Amino acid sequence: MIIKGNIALSENGFVFNPATGDSYTINNTGKEVLILIREGKNIDQIIDSMLGKYDVDKTTLERYLADFINDLSVNNLLEE
Repeated sequence: MIIKGNIALSENGFVFNPATGDSYTINNTGKEVLILIREGKNIDQIIDSMLGKYDVDKTTLERYLADFINDLSVNNLLEE
């Protein structure tokens, strides 16, 4: 899974796709996931990283990540 190279991410969680002109606002957790994806982390590595930081069970985190990644795909932010 790879974020498209032209996608801009600001410190405040503002995501901009210059190819479409679409912009999105994500929360700090979403921003962290996006950064981890950009670093080349896979789902298991993202889960391991976040389980140590947040008070959340693995099932809930997996569900959140699946939904978030689906949103990234639907909004054309991931490479095919």
